Amino acid sequence: MKKYSLFIILFFAVIYSNAQTTILEEKIKKLSPNTSWQQKKSVPLQFPTFHPQGMVKVGEFLYMSSVEVIKAPKNGEAGEGVGHLFKFDSTGILLAQMTLGEATIYHPGGIDFDGKYIWIPVAEYRPNSKSIIYKVDIQTFQATEIMRFDEHIGAIVHNMDNNSLTGASWGSRNFYEWKLNSKGKIVTTASPEELHIKNPSFYIDYQDCHYIGNHKMLCSGLQKYTHPNGTVFRLGGFEIINLLDKRPAFQAPIKLWSSSGLPMTQNPFWVESSTIGIKAYFVPDDDKASTLFVYEADLR
Repeated sequence: MKKYSLFIILFFAVIYSNAQTTILEEKIKKLSPNTSWQQKKSVPLQFPTFHPQGMVKVGEFLYMSSVEVIKAPKNGEAGEGVGHLFKFDSTGILLAQMTLGEATIYHPGGIDFDGKYIWIPVAEYRPNSKSIIYKVDIQTFQATEIMRFDEHIGAIVHNMDNNSLTGASWGSRNFYEWKLNSKGKIVTTASPEELHIKNPSFYIDYQDCHYIGNHKMLCSGLQKYTHPNGTVFRLGGFEIINLLDKRPAFQAPIKLWSSSGLPMTQNPFWVESSTIGIKAYFVPDDDKASTLFVYEADLR
């Protein structure tokens, strides 16, 4: 009897989770260039953040990937550095951290959370290179290597509806998909040339992506435009991508910038549903300037 009761509880938990995800997707699709965002918090992070990349929020805690560059890549060389995953609270206090990667593979990318694991790609700091994909158990804060791939994977999501991973390359120009078995092991074996699907959208380059259910992922990022007179303009935005055909299902500019002039979507982000619309978390600036910004959009 207890076995069936547990099954029923899990069944309805999944149904509730999918319903909440659908609500979030529909709210995001209400965004427009004229959406009014109100800043709710501005929290300086109280630890060396280096160059933040991806972020997820689990309960009251945030987890953020970051690359510490020791020797910058130059002339095609990989450079030197350290990949980090930080856990911190809403006041910006560091609670835990770990290092990821090895040798020239030290650049973590955009991350995703599936309810148990944080999925993290760590790559060389150059295009057309190589990566290691990890999953981190949220309870034990232990990392497990899942696979190695001969391409720079800059962001990854776990599609829980068909148990697959989707990765985006440098500049998010290509997508790659790998099937997982029931034990979380990769069962897709193919080369980058065989797996890649070209991204048809050039609106933004994705910096961080998260699975939002119904075979959809939400990505944030930016595009830099340079006028012939040398003026540089950076525009950030959100995109919802249908993972079944890898095409954009929704796009919206996010007209928010930090005091440094960087778009809020420059680096990591997280979005969740709120009573009046959506709440978004951003860390656009690096290291000593790193600040957690919390904004809310009224979409009623």
